[in-house]
Amino acid sequence: MMDSSEELGAWLRLALTNGVGPETARNLMAALGEPQAIFAQTESALRQIVSPQQSKALRQTPAGWAELTAETWQWLQADGPSAQTRAVLTLGDADYPAPLLQIPDPPLMLYALGQVSALRHLHVDRSLAMVGSRNPTPQGAVNAREFARSLAASGLTIVSGLALGVDGAAHEGALQGAQAGGQPGALATIAVVGTGLDRVYPRQHRDLAHRITASGLILSEYPLGTPPLAHHFPRRNRLISGLSQATLVVEAALQSGSLITAKQALEQGRDVMAIPGSIHSAQAKGCHALIKQGAKLVESAQDVLEELRMSDPFAQVPLALDSSPTASSHQESDEDELLQHMGHDPVSLDALQARCGWPTAQLQAQLLELELMGQVGRLPGGLFQRIGSA
Repeated sequence: MMDSSEELGAWLRLALTNGVGPETARNLMAALGEPQAIFAQTESALRQIVSPQQSKALRQTPAGWAELTAETWQWLQADGPSAQTRAVLTLGDADYPAPLLQIPDPPLMLYALGQVSALRHLHVDRSLAMVGSRNPTPQGAVNAREFARSLAASGLTIVSGLALGVDGAAHEGALQGAQAGGQPGALATIAVVGTGLDRVYPRQHRDLAHRITASGLILSEYPLGTPPLAHHFPRRNRLISGLSQATLVVEAALQSGSLITAKQALEQGRDVMAIPGSIHSAQAKGCHALIKQGAKLVESAQDVLEELRMSDPFAQVPLALDSSPTASSHQESDEDELLQHMGHDPVSLDALQARCGWPTAQLQAQLLELELMGQVGRLPGGLFQRIGSA
């Protein structure tokens, strides 16, 4: 961690220098040592390692560097809850997450907020990335939350991106699972974001972000003040997969950014798993494509634990393909009968009416009742889908 504003300033200057990317910076440090030593060199000495353009850029002060250094140092000194920590971690720091040192392009600097000290004990074989659609089906959101809850209770750290949809549900489930039975001192969840840590994106997750810092961690490779730029999010995905032994894709369309994370996981030598869905759901086609390409098909949390060579007899979280827990073998209520007619694929009102033969008013009333009970979800295009209790 940073001991002085001068040290912080040198690292920020190296990170901000135009034309000097992380790979060049690592080459410079391998040859010359810490950033402060790099900036003490003459331009001719720097040319022995980098190009003339890069050596010239290193001798110039980046625009806004002094202001950012002062702002970041002030951010680091800010008081917060005693259990939380703000830190800027650099390559070589004891708290720098070891799993990221194994990927081809580890960040030069990492900004951290939350349980920073737990990072030094983070092992890749105890971490699982969970990613998926920003607009999941109701069943997809339930699966994300319940799988994360069960896996966190089994001792895994759930890594995701704090986005809407599956990411948020995974973080929520992980916090619930850690509270119910997680390992003492372990990180419940890690959110890797694509902005500076002085802002929360999306804003709807402001409360969630605060709760994550209480028993987990928020990480970013981007300096304070960095807005949510579109190209940052695919890039940060390599950190989500890089922090984890495997990546579980909960629900994803064919063009989903989650498939980028899966691809990066494979490139990093990590495992990829996917939860199947309805053949009629566009949000399941990305998962089906991954399974066709060799990703492990996951139906329960126990499947995940077995793939990670862990075991937990209490981690049976199925895909909710069983009938409603309120169903009776002796007598079915109207709700139970309607659920049976629905099946598990998305269905239109007209198709459902043809199956059950009920009057429109009665059918709409029962669907509303099931929706309020959380047993049916409403999908785009006027479709309805049964939601199982995972």
